[in-house]
Amino acid sequence: MKVAVWDTYVTKKDGSVMHFDIIVPSHITDAAMIYRYGKEYLETKGQESQPLASEECRFCHIETVKPQQEAEIDKRGYYIYEMENCN
Repeated sequence: MKVAVWDTYVTKKDGSVMHFDIIVPSHITDAAMIYRYGKEYLETKGQESQPLASEECRFCHIETVKPQQEAEIDKRGYYIYEMENCN
């Protein structure tokens, strides 16, 4: 499966910056849907009121999905790859 990677930086309530990727099937191109996935993720981290739109989240590239990510994408429609300050 080919996936689209959306590079995302969100300023947390404490002022630090979260860096994560939102990974979706490559046929999903609706930015509003991508942002909704990102906001769902932010809720799980206690950051539900933080802004997430085009300034924080941008399409980066297409790649082949990694096996551990594919099951999550099949289940939820997306996968979050955490990189910095996500905990």
